[in-house]
Amino acid sequence: MFHPRRTLRALLLPLAAGLALTALPAQTASAASTLTNGGFESDGTGTATPAGWSTYSAAGQNSASFTEAGGHAGSYRLTHYASSAYKVETFQYLSGLTNGNYKLTAWVRSGGGQNSAYIALKNCGGAEQRTDFPVSASGWIRIVVPVNVTNNQCTISVNSDANAGNWINVDDLTFASGTGGTSIHGADISSLAKSEAKGGVYKNSSGTTGDAVTILKNAGMNYARLKVWVNPADGYNNKTRVLAMAKRIKASGMKLLVDFHYSDIWADPGAQSKPAAWAGHSYSQLRTDVYDHTYDVLNALKAQGTTADMVQVGNEINGGMLWNEGSTSNFSQLAGLLNSGYDAVKAVNSSTTVALHLAKGGDLSGTRWWFDSAVSNGVKFDAIGLSYYGYWHGSLYDFQTTLDDAASRYGKPVFVAETAYPFRLDSEDAHEEIINTTGELVSGYPANTAGQRRWMNDVTSIVEAVPNGRGLGVFYWEATWTAVSGNGWDPTDAASGNGWENQALFGYDDKALSSMAWFSHR
Repeated sequence: MFHPRRTLRALLLPLAAGLALTALPAQTASAASTLTNGGFESDGTGTATPAGWSTYSAAGQNSASFTEAGGHAGSYRLTHYASSAYKVETFQYLSGLTNGNYKLTAWVRSGGGQNSAYIALKNCGGAEQRTDFPVSASGWIRIVVPVNVTNNQCTISVNSDANAGNWINVDDLTFASGTGGTSIHGADISSLAKSEAKGGVYKNSSGTTGDAVTILKNAGMNYARLKVWVNPADGYNNKTRVLAMAKRIKASGMKLLVDFHYSDIWADPGAQSKPAAWAGHSYSQLRTDVYDHTYDVLNALKAQGTTADMVQVGNEINGGMLWNEGSTSNFSQLAGLLNSGYDAVKAVNSSTTVALHLAKGGDLSGTRWWFDSAVSNGVKFDAIGLSYYGYWHGSLYDFQTTLDDAASRYGKPVFVAETAYPFRLDSEDAHEEIINTTGELVSGYPANTAGQRRWMNDVTSIVEAVPNGRGLGVFYWEATWTAVSGNGWDPTDAASGNGWENQALFGYDDKALSSMAWFSHR
C-alpha cells in the first residue's frame, strides 16, 4: 500500500443494482438455441430492434436502444442512449439448451450515471444473474455473466434505467458452456489487533457490537490477509501477533494470506528498508535471513494448526526489496532473495501458493518489464498479485489490459492484492485522509457507500473475466482500519492518525457498511 509516510500530494503524482425492467414474456421473442447476431453486424446503424433481438420499454422508449457504427471488433455496436431519462431492455430468448453451466461474455463501455445498467441472464431455471457495466467511457471492457441452466432455456437481457444523456455500448456477445466466479473475496485486516487493543469497536449493520472477523465472515469474506514485520516498534504485525490473529481467522473458516514485508515498517514502492536486525548484513547473509524469517513464521503457523494458504514474498516490490542489495537495479540479486523466500515457503508446506506482488495494476509495460526480468532471472512463483487503486493506477481499461496480459504472458493465476475506495471524504481524526477531494475520485464512482460497493463489484467483475479461469479474486485493503486513537500509520508514533478510515468497511459510527455486500459477489 502507498502510505501516508509519503506526502499525500506526491502520492498522487505518479500516477446497486437498480429497478429491474419488466421484460415481455419470453415466448413472444423469437427463440434460438444459439446466440444470434451477438456482434450486431446484421443491421447497420439506427436499428432499434437488431436481428435476433427484441426491445422493450414500459414507457414506450424503444428508440433509446439502437445500433450504430463503432463496434468493438466489427463495424457496429448496440447502444442505449436518450437525451431524456429512459428505461429500456434489449433481450434475446434462447431455448433448446442442454442443461448445465454457461457463461455469457460481452464487451462493454459506459459513461456512468445510470440508476442501473447491467447484463442479466434470467428465466434460466434459477436465480437471475447480473453483471453491472463498469464505468469506462473510452476503452472497451470485457465482462462475464455465468449461469447454471436447469430448464433448457435462458434469456439474455441488456438493461438500462438511465438519466438524461447516460449511455452504454455493448458488442461481441458470446454464450457458451463454461463456469465463472472468483474464489477469493478477501480483505487485509492487519490493523485489527492493535485497533482492538486501543479500544476499537466493531458493530454489525444493526448496531450490535461484535467480533470484526465474524462480522466480515458473515458478510461473505472468505480470505484474510495479514502483513508481518520483523521487529516493529509498537510490537504489532510481528510474528506473535500474526499467530494470534491467524487462530481467529482459521477458526472462522477463512483462508489466510501472509504478506511478508521483510522490514520493521512499511515496505512499498517508495521504501524497502531492511529490518534493523539485518542492517549491515552481506547479500549472502540476507538470503539466509529471508529464508530463516519466512520459515520461522510459517512453521510456527503450521505448528499451531493455522497453515498459510498463500504467501507474498515481499510487498509492492516494484523496485525490489531489502534495498540496496535487493534492488531491481541488480535483478539477479533480487531473484536470489525472492527464491530464498519461495524455498522457505515450500519447505514448510509445498501446497502453499507463493505470490509476487507489485503496485502496478494499470501499468502494462511496467508489469511486463518486471516479470520478464523475474522470469529471465529464474525467479520462482505461483501467482501474481497487483495493487490496483483507481485513483492512482490508471483506468479500469488499463487494469483489465494489464491483468489479462499478466495471466496469459506468464501462465499464472492473478489476483488483486490491494484495492479500496472511499465512502466519504472527511476525516474522523486529526489526520488528513489520503483521498479527500472529489477531484481525486474515479469518474462515475462517488464517495459514498453505493460508490464504494460499485467500485468493488466492478473491479471483481474484471478479475472474474480474466480468460481461462485465471482470475482468483480480490483483497480489500485494511477493511478494519477505523479511526482509533493510538492506531495510526506510524508504529513509532502513538499520536499518528491513519488517513484511511474513510476507506474502511466500517463507518464512523463503527457499523458495518452496506458496501460489505461486495464480498458476496460471484
